[in-house]
Amino acid sequence: MTINLPEKVNNIIRTLEAAGHEAYAVGGCVRDLILDRKPEDWDITTSATPDMVKKLFRRTFDTGIAHGTVTVLSDGGSFEVTTYRVDGAYTDKRRPEEVTFTSSLTEDLRRRDFTINAIAMNEREGLVDPHGGLLDIEQKLIRCVGSADERFSEDALRMMRAVRFAAQLGYEIEENTRQAITSHAASIKDISAERVRDELVKLALSPNPHFLRLLYSLGLTTHFFPEFDLCMETEQNNPHHCYSVGEHILESMKYVAADKSLRLTMMLHDIGKPLTRSVNEKTGFDRFHGHPQQGAEIAKKIMRRLKFDNDTIDRVYRLVYHHDYDIDINPDIDLRHFKITDRYVRRAVSVIGADLYPLFIDVKIADIRAQSEYFQAEKLAYMERARQVYERIMAANECVSLKELAVNGKDLTDGGIASGPRIGQILRAMLDDVIEYPEHNKRGYLLANLQKYM
Repeated sequence: MTINLPEKVNNIIRTLEAAGHEAYAVGGCVRDLILDRKPEDWDITTSATPDMVKKLFRRTFDTGIAHGTVTVLSDGGSFEVTTYRVDGAYTDKRRPEEVTFTSSLTEDLRRRDFTINAIAMNEREGLVDPHGGLLDIEQKLIRCVGSADERFSEDALRMMRAVRFAAQLGYEIEENTRQAITSHAASIKDISAERVRDELVKLALSPNPHFLRLLYSLGLTTHFFPEFDLCMETEQNNPHHCYSVGEHILESMKYVAADKSLRLTMMLHDIGKPLTRSVNEKTGFDRFHGHPQQGAEIAKKIMRRLKFDNDTIDRVYRLVYHHDYDIDINPDIDLRHFKITDRYVRRAVSVIGADLYPLFIDVKIADIRAQSEYFQAEKLAYMERARQVYERIMAANECVSLKELAVNGKDLTDGGIASGPRIGQILRAMLDDVIEYPEHNKRGYLLANLQKYM
């Protein structure tokens, strides 16, 4: 196996070695090189203390000086250089109370989380792999370094990281590591919501977002995402579905692009179903009336609990709320011949928002693809026709919101309409008219027919 470090990394290692110190690239960057992936960050471990590192490089700043880390700015990039260390006690289940610097690379690698992240290398010695990380890469396994119980007792977030790495790489989690996660799952509650959120998002954006099932089967979601557990336990006795609510969610996540809003929407789009489930007495089938609206509120609660930003919360809330907009398919209708009019799509875009309508189409197609084959082809064709009509409407710059309306509030004020709420009602009536008849979106026409809108 021939693996070469970039020259900019070699330059830092050579500088440290020239001063009499050991230095190696280490961790995820080495793992990614082995896997022929482009590393996002470069971490270097060294026998030099932080003060020694700062003396050797002109531009540095303290990143985690208490834990031995200095960031070196060189060759147009930034490189974290950390002194070999042995960690002290982890009293908060996340970070050691103190660290002790050591002169041993072996000691430093022993404290790391997984074998695939405990490989070091430099151009002089090549790969240093005391814990069998190369073999685990070959066998596609996530395995803790040393005792899995100790690793998860030290840092409970490592349990989320194990599943996230498995999802990103398509690996399995080694059996002893799996058992230790199950034993320690409750301690994920000791980790901040922000860190749990970040791992959940990375998993959702991975090539295997359905590995969320693994978080559930290992007992982790029950402690930070119990609403999903309820979905996994809720069946869907309905001809349109062939999975439980939870399995349908997992399937649907595969069918959207690796976009945060889309993946989170699919993760949460049916989160309201367990609380809205009822049985149609006539057919005997399950139904879930109102689940998009109730689900949107539940989704907002979950995202706030996990400290998502307001913009993400707003986008996902709106997509979950509208994900079944006017498309509760009636099996008695032959959708192959159901005409989707421009007027229908303009109305939908006005309600959902022009910014989200393309994502709404993506969400709905993913939702359908994760259902049973019952009317599936017709439903997919229905949505593709809706997309085509939407694109035609956008290309024609047709009015779908108040900002494209040919008149505004000032026009109405100048026309003698003084009440603020009244102005809003009139503009809304105008928009309703223009959505039905785009040719009416002319300033002269709208003002001339003011009495009609009043």
